[in-house]
Amino acid sequence: MPLADPEDVALPANATKTVPCSEEHTAETFATGKLPAEFDDVEYDDASLGAFAYRTCSTAFAKFVGADESLVLRTTLSWAWFRPSEKAWKKGARWYRCDVLGGSTASTSYRPLPETAEGMLAGRPPDVWLSCARGPSVGEGEKVPCSQKHDWRAVTTVKLGQPEDEYPGDRVMESRTRSFCATSVKAWLNYPAEFEYGFTFFHKAEWDAGIRRSVCWARTGE
Repeated sequence: MPLADPEDVALPANATKTVPCSEEHTAETFATGKLPAEFDDVEYDDASLGAFAYRTCSTAFAKFVGADESLVLRTTLSWAWFRPSEKAWKKGARWYRCDVLGGSTASTSYRPLPETAEGMLAGRPPDVWLSCARGPSVGEGEKVPCSQKHDWRAVTTVKLGQPEDEYPGDRVMESRTRSFCATSVKAWLNYPAEFEYGFTFFHKAEWDAGIRRSVCWARTGE
């Protein structure tokens, strides 16, 4: 399995040193395959490649780690995909690889994974793999694992559309998210008289990639 860092993951191709899964590692390959024939003649950086990778890797990622649609958006784990080197691409190589990572796109370094990440989010995941934030608000706060001192916890997600729906626009997304998260977080906190909550909503690029949920955060240090 690869021993990756964020600089490796930022590249389209990856030749990071691999190690046995029994040794310390920060990434694990969970899906590989040959690209469909429709990509035989596309350019190396064609946008349709990214769309294919998102659909393929995101579905396989959720199944591999044992997460549902909500938990996928609330975990500190993430995934990355890779293709052949540009030189190999020009020679006709057409494959993809999906790796689970011990951190998110905002991480400056990755945490070591267990011997295998398969099923690691099933049941009740440990706080080290769940998303929290430390700071005056979710937007201004530093994202940290919930195992660290924190002020906010990502507790639920709310669904804002169907797969065939058009993006409703940022203003509508924010308004719907604010309203739905207020109800969702209040229920999660068991209906207190007073509570604080935050939210994260995604924009058109993420909507076009298939994300139809926003993340709701509760003010809690627990």
